[in-house]
This record gives sequence, C-alpha cells and structure tokens, in this order.
Amino acid sequence: MSTCTEFAVFEVKETNLTRVIALSESLFIEINAEQDNIIAHEILVKTDNAEEICWHLTWANVEAVEACSTQWSTYPSAAEIERLVGKKLYYGHFVSVVASTGK
Repeated sequence: MSTCTEFAVFEVKETNLTRVIALSESLFIEINAEQDNIIAHEILVKTDNAEEICWHLTWANVEAVEACSTQWSTYPSAAEIERLVGKKLYYGHFVSVVASTGK
C-alpha cells in the first residue's frame, strides 16, 4: 500500500505556539499508541508569519488516516489543540502519482 501525505495549516497565536507544538507531538504519540499510523512528521512554521504552523505527516496508508480520523475525539490532546488553534487554513491528504528517486 502507498503512503499518504497530510498537510494541515493552522493559525495559532504566538503565545500558544509552544503549547500547540507540544500537544501536536503528544497527539502523534497517541495516534501511534497501538500501531505505527504516522511514520514521519514535521511541524513547520511559515517563514513570513510565525502565527501559521503546518503539520506535514506521512501516514502508513489511507486506511490509517481514515481509522484515526474516526477516533479523533478520543485522543487526549485533540480537544486542547482544537481550543488553542485559531483558524484552520488548509487541510488535505495526498498520495503519490509520480515518484522520483533521481536528481
């Protein structure tokens, strides 16, 4: 099965940034508690706006995304993340149609 890449961009007040990043790391651990659903992740801050962060997640497959999304409300860190995040600017999942390993 092919991996699935998620991009989620959020508006977060600078005063909440450190807490949201810590909660994000906790959430990823919670999601992976029973099996490795997220196989890689990055938390990014926009270069020209410190109040926009991005999750770049690599999921094991689309099925892992679907299974975890139905369990979102059961993850202990999810509610506080929802409370601290201002606006959800973008959210999407992608699968590879062309892969390149060369230069």
